[in-house]
Amino acid sequence: MKIETVEKADHLKLLEIWEASVRATHDFLAEEDLQELKPLILEQYFNAVDLRCAKNGHGEIQGFCGVHDGNIEMLFIAPDARGKGVGAMLAANAIDEQGASKVDVNEQNVQALGFYQYIGFKVTGLSPVDGQGKAYPLLHMAL
Repeated sequence: MKIETVEKADHLKLLEIWEASVRATHDFLAEEDLQELKPLILEQYFNAVDLRCAKNGHGEIQGFCGVHDGNIEMLFIAPDARGKGVGAMLAANAIDEQGASKVDVNEQNVQALGFYQYIGFKVTGLSPVDGQGKAYPLLHMAL
C-alpha cells in the first residue's frame, strides 16, 4: 500500500468510494441528503482540500483523505478495504505530512468516532448541525 497525491482523473473513482463508504457507515444519513452531497463533493469539496489516496500493489485506490487548514475534512475507505489499516495509514499521513491535528465527526458515526479516539484524537466540542446546516450533530476532535 502506498500513499499518493490524487489526480483530477481519479475524482470519479473517489466519489464511488465515498458513496460506498457512506452507505456502509452513515446509516443515519437520509438518501436525499446523500444525493444532494454527491455533486458538491465532486465539483467543490475535492478541489478545496489537499487530497491523498492509498493504492494497493495493483494501483487500485483503496481509500482517500482530504486535509484543509489542519483539519481532516474527509477520510473514506472502500468497504472491502476497511479494517486493513488503510484508514490508519491515511490518517498518519494526514498528521505527519499534511499537518492535520483536527477532525469533525458525525456524532451518529460511532465507528469513525472510535477510530479517531483509537489513533489519539479527543472530543473538544459539539455542533448541533453539520457544515450544510443539517441536523447531523458534529463532534469536534483534536490531537
